[in-house]
Amino acid sequence: MNDETRRDCDCKHIKGVCCDVKNCVHHDASGCCTAQEITVGPSYATTSSDTACATFKAMEQ
Repeated sequence: MNDETRRDCDCKHIKGVCCDVKNCVHHDASGCCTAQEITVGPSYATTSSDTACATFKAMEQ
């Protein structure tokens, strides 16, 4: 999905937050995060690869 598609998505999402995690309940088909808010951690992260979205919640299968 390109940035233009994400910018134009018509959904209730957090502006500027794009998500590629398709198995999260907050992910929509447009690549937007529909959570009310997100938490990213952990606080001891020193690189982007150390971080994770703590708001992630797996979809029930």
